[in-house]
Amino acid sequence: MHSLEDILRASAAWVWVPRGAEHEKTELQLVRHPARFGGGVRASQVESVRDAAAVLDLAIERTRAWGETQLTFWTNASDRPDLEDELRRHGAEHVDTVAVLARAVGGLPVDVPNDVTAEVVRTLAQVREVDAVNVPVWDQQPLDADGLREELEEVTAALVSGEGVRVLTRVDGAAVSTGGCTVVDGFVRLWGAATLPHARGRGAYRAVLAERLRVGAELGATTALVKGRLSTSAPILARAGFAHLGDERGYVLTV
Repeated sequence: MHSLEDILRASAAWVWVPRGAEHEKTELQLVRHPARFGGGVRASQVESVRDAAAVLDLAIERTRAWGETQLTFWTNASDRPDLEDELRRHGAEHVDTVAVLARAVGGLPVDVPNDVTAEVVRTLAQVREVDAVNVPVWDQQPLDADGLREELEEVTAALVSGEGVRVLTRVDGAAVSTGGCTVVDGFVRLWGAATLPHARGRGAYRAVLAERLRVGAELGATTALVKGRLSTSAPILARAGFAHLGDERGYVLTV
């Protein structure tokens, strides 16, 4: 398993750029999300010699230049400078906190109920089922026919290259949960887990977790890294052997 310093560095370097997004990295990482994911700009990874006010002004100006009105800022302990106080002074609302969690890939087995199955996504039909889970859970717009084909191409390319996979789990044969993983520098990053409300508490998330750990081991990862919401997945991950190593907080600012 990686050292604590390596884990925190890997967590800080992790940013999601959706298909169709615009992004730039200067003194901080800025990603303009497509309308399908609610639009707006996500900011993170601050590394600047400017003071906090100047860095935040830079993010606000870029958000306006993109024609967006919502800036979501994710803080991290490695940010230089730290922007949390400046965000609060601007009236930003603290909307979420995620725990940075990690464990050895080959550690404690994850207990999965017998009536829950997990599979790696490989077909258009499975991609459609993944979308049917993600849309209500993440409040997204559904993929159209072209979007489904593009998603399948993306999933297939990652599968063929060994970069990672998307997992789908079923309870009594119905698709109810999904999640993805990507292998980077010996870490398997676990992301995008979603479970339909009616199926929660039945082990579907644990099945997604177990399958992604299995795939991560196959692809040579030694450490599993995940950012889990304190109110939902973090307690499950803790019971599965993940150590809570830090927090990242999300603030929303209307610009």
